[in-house]
Amino acid sequence: MNAPLVLQNLTKDFDGHVALKSLSLEIPAGRVAGLLGRNGAGKTTLINLACGLLLPTGGTCATLGRMAGELDASELNRLGVVFQEGRFLDWMTVAQQLSFNASFYPAWDKDRECRLLTELELNPARKIVELSTGDRQKLGIMLGVCHHPSLLLLDEPVSALDPIVRTRMLAFLLDLIREDDCTVVISSHILGDVEKIVDWVICLERGELAANAPLDELQESHSEWIVTSPSGNLPPKFTESWVLTQAGNAHQARLAVRCPDQAAERKFATIHGARIERHPLNLDQLFPLLIHQRKTAA
Repeated sequence: MNAPLVLQNLTKDFDGHVALKSLSLEIPAGRVAGLLGRNGAGKTTLINLACGLLLPTGGTCATLGRMAGELDASELNRLGVVFQEGRFLDWMTVAQQLSFNASFYPAWDKDRECRLLTELELNPARKIVELSTGDRQKLGIMLGVCHHPSLLLLDEPVSALDPIVRTRMLAFLLDLIREDDCTVVISSHILGDVEKIVDWVICLERGELAANAPLDELQESHSEWIVTSPSGNLPPKFTESWVLTQAGNAHQARLAVRCPDQAAERKFATIHGARIERHPLNLDQLFPLLIHQRKTAA
């Protein structure tokens, strides 16, 4: 299957503010990609471009094999989008909104709808205008997934949900991926949750690409080192190019590193007369390192 989302030199400019700059990447089919970045990095702009709500200033964005600005019913029936702030008809009840949306999708799954209403504890009789922010997010997620999308775009989908409901939703997303063979792009600041389901990482910094790789590859190529010198001869600053961050004293230092080859590691240990203890990094720890490397490269 062709990549469901392909960007080539994608640029988006808002009256002189460049939100995305010459972005090129492909998201492989069947992947669950975490779209990471600080506020203003371009994540929401990218999602809006991918679903055709915005048009690029330059370059191209192909979604499900068609230019995103030209998506027709065939592609839209295979696309699911969940926005951070839901876009609903507030005068409707939850049940009416679900029924209204279902009328546009031949593949709408009523069983999935009923299951999610129960699991998310969402009252179908409630008027949307009366819903809390968290309940509106629940409804938005339901509208995005009940038609079995091939590509699901999620923009901060669980930010307003409590931890128990977030856990349920993440479990459901894993089931969805297995059931539908769906490609998912999820933008979120809750990296601990994202790490539980993603297998690919796209990291943006000021509209440019800081990382685009499998999560396990990024974790294998970065590590935390606890460096101990019995003689207290560690330098105040390590000059090796692959040392990304450091803290400590002459006896012990905590380093974040882009893992060097074995020869370079042995040389480091010999030069500093040090013992190295290695620890894996989670996504919360990796994220600032990816941003740091992008800044250094720029």
